Amino acid sequence: MDYQNGYGSEQSSERRYYVRPKFCQFCADKHLTMDYKQADVLRRFVTEEGKIRPRRQTGTCAKHQRSLAGAIKRARHIALLPYTGRSEDDR
Repeated sequence: MDYQNGYGSEQSSERRYYVRPKFCQFCADKHLTMDYKQADVLRRFVTEEGKIRPRRQTGTCAKHQRSLAGAIKRARHIALLPYTGRSEDDR
């Protein structure tokens, strides 16, 4: 077994995970609007726990991530989206 920098040679032949480049959906599709009243669109950007997904997961640009966070917070405030992932049945 050939050791280079503490790794075996069979480990170096493993496939590396290729991360495809992410792009902002809102910049790519100008017809896709971000509105606090569209809860089905905003749900894609919220985790199961109710947290807002970060930019590195969603691929949105900084400008649209800020407006997305504001729209999610407005939708939470008027109860279109939950603050947490738990529902009333889980209590």
